[in-house]
Amino acid sequence: MALSEQEVLAGLAELIHDETGLPQDQVSLDKSFTDDLDIDSLSMMTVVVNAEERFGVKIPDDSVKDLKTVRDAVDFIVKQG
Repeated sequence: MALSEQEVLAGLAELIHDETGLPQDQVSLDKSFTDDLDIDSLSMMTVVVNAEERFGVKIPDDSVKDLKTVRDAVDFIVKQG
């Protein structure tokens, strides 16, 4: 079943909240993981692993460095899912 952009965004917001405590309503498509959401590399890897499990996708390590914004991650997951 294909995932919608909204489903992935809501899921990522929940995962980011669980990892960092950041309110889910602060996670939006235009936010940068490092600059806007202040997510460090260790937390980012935890979010990636949890996103792979939640959405049933594989996000290779070399692709993670290209996921700069929430939109990048949502688009990647939607395409894979």
